[in-house]
Amino acid sequence: MISWSDFEKIDIRLGTILEVSAFPEAKKPAYQLKIDFGTAGILRSSAQITTHYKPEDLLQRQIIAVINFPPKQIATFMSQCLVLGVYDENGHVVLLQPDQRLSNGLKIG
Repeated sequence: MISWSDFEKIDIRLGTILEVSAFPEAKKPAYQLKIDFGTAGILRSSAQITTHYKPEDLLQRQIIAVINFPPKQIATFMSQCLVLGVYDENGHVVLLQPDQRLSNGLKIG
């Protein structure tokens, strides 16, 4: 169990995917994403979401991510945030997203 104050330390925000590129150097199939989090800035992430999503389907899609982890080196890429999703029955990620368009950078709580 975690406390409410533990949960409050996690900065989870809404962002819009601006760019998607292949990431052939990753150990598992992944994309490199550039995501706009409004006043929280534009951050990059590596996301293993290639099973359910094509690059063209991800552009301008709003997603939810943790933005206050320290940057993480993944192969040749520095990931600055963690895109959130649910694992399907086969272990592939389905993105979490709002059911209506909202402003980038809004905090999830």
